[in-house]
Amino acid sequence: MARLYTNGAFARKLGEKFEGDVRLKFHLAAPLLARRDKVTGHLQKKEYGGWMIHASRLLARLKFLRGTAFDPFGYTAERKAERKLIEDYLATIERHIATLKDEQIPVLARLARLPEMIRGYGHIKEQSIGKSLAEKARIEEELEANRFAVAAE
Repeated sequence: MARLYTNGAFARKLGEKFEGDVRLKFHLAAPLLARRDKVTGHLQKKEYGGWMIHASRLLARLKFLRGTAFDPFGYTAERKAERKLIEDYLATIERHIATLKDEQIPVLARLARLPEMIRGYGHIKEQSIGKSLAEKARIEEELEANRFAVAAE
């Protein structure tokens, strides 16, 4: 988000559409600042003023910290889950490639595209991860069934 709002294009578009004193308000569920809803457990969005543009500029400049021990968001549950998904994905693909038969290539290609299903942030991302994991299980069953069918021939 930080890079999208601070690269100048957003400010230009605002200037084209509005005249005068424009006041910005951002509704964010910032991982380190947001509270959780007591019922759903989802992070709640909170309103932030125009000062968030300055904070976003700072975050955009600190992008080089991403993935390092100094990444301020790297310790959130969401980022930990993202890293685990990547590890699991690579291990899964490698495991299936090791025993891949020609007939399984289209099915493995579907498995390889699963990360494309994962979208959004927060609870939206959690839901899409759940859907992709369910689809992964279906595809792996199909690969196993195909492996046994090919072996039986």
